Amino acid sequence: MSEASIRAASDAQLQLAGVLDYSTGPALRVEGGRLIRAAQASELVLDCAAVEHSSSVGLSLLLAFMRDARQAGKSLSIRALPDDMQKIAQVSGLTELLPLQA
Repeated sequence: MSEASIRAASDAQLQLAGVLDYSTGPALRVEGGRLIRAAQASELVLDCAAVEHSSSVGLSLLLAFMRDARQAGKSLSIRALPDDMQKIAQVSGLTELLPLQA
């Protein structure tokens, strides 16, 4: 079974880690939404440096977290998007939609 987590590294930063796939996606979706709504900061960063592997579920999570942040009146940027996620985003035509930090 795959393992993954999302946690608040600080009030303005969330950290996504592990393997993002169909088995980990639903729990990450719920917890990420909760963390975004609970954050006091209006500008959040989602750090993906600790993501080990991702299927298309990872991109779906990012889009859902962006929607959660927007609904909560917050902005969300993405840091350290792994290569496999970048490739899926490019093939899917989502690169322009993702607020990636350099």
